[in-house]
Amino acid sequence: MIRILKYIILLIFIPQIICACTGNNKNTVLIVDGFSNHNWKQTTQVVTSILEESGLFHVSVSTSPSEPDDGGWSLWNPDFKAYDVVLLNCNNIHNKEIRWPEDVEKKLEKYVAEGGGLYILHSANNAFAHWPEYNKMIGLGWRSPEQGVALQVEDDGEIKRIPVGQGKSTYHGPRHDAVIQILNNHPINKNYPKAWLTPDMELYKFARGPAENLTVLSYSTDPETNINWPVDWVVAYGKGRVYNSSMGHLWKGDTYPVGYRCNGFQTTLIRATEWLATGKTSYKVPTDFPTQNKVSLVAEETEK
Repeated sequence: MIRILKYIILLIFIPQIICACTGNNKNTVLIVDGFSNHNWKQTTQVVTSILEESGLFHVSVSTSPSEPDDGGWSLWNPDFKAYDVVLLNCNNIHNKEIRWPEDVEKKLEKYVAEGGGLYILHSANNAFAHWPEYNKMIGLGWRSPEQGVALQVEDDGEIKRIPVGQGKSTYHGPRHDAVIQILNNHPINKNYPKAWLTPDMELYKFARGPAENLTVLSYSTDPETNINWPVDWVVAYGKGRVYNSSMGHLWKGDTYPVGYRCNGFQTTLIRATEWLATGKTSYKVPTDFPTQNKVSLVAEETEK
């Protein structure tokens, strides 16, 4: 009997030990794409490469139909709960008739509320203004003044709330090299410099939404108005974690733009995804992380 028990124990634990030793215990990420006014196909390719080259993740992709009347919607049913993190790389701002089926919306809500991790990549916060729970999950998005409050960061670090109906709709000015200022310490930005420079970024102004259970991690100063706007933030939604950032712009015709080659962006992408999966970060801040006065780019020969 003792030998049988030992054999059963070995059968249970040896596969787990082998899995850990061979690196098969990577965090699993599902990128959801299929439609956007941005270059979503190339974005998925570059993000997949960055995440998998870190050695921490295994990435899968679920591509939805791209038109509202596509008959394939009834067959598209991603299994969110099979993944540690869902990364959204889609938006319907160019055609608001494109919507996920309601049962898929409910599945994502349930997935996050029960402890899943959700990464809102750049223009994904432009998406799904019709969906109340999505607005709660992302905290702030590309919305009109009637669709939520906006947040500014005062020079003393206090958050100023701009009420519903006041101010402008969400917009951005010309892309520029932006100094990212850390506002709140967090596992994602642990050991970052207090300020660092990222190239060719779109700074979203008047991002709007419910802004509930939201913590602003960083901000940048708009060179046109000298107003400080949030750059990235996290939201608690039920038991789940959401990360939302205006970094990550990849437009039509872009292949591997400098915004994606930025060591600061790549490090943040990896660490935010790891935090969403595990609640902590192990990925080290590289020695060539950008400073307040100097951009740091991954070598161009590693073009994705």
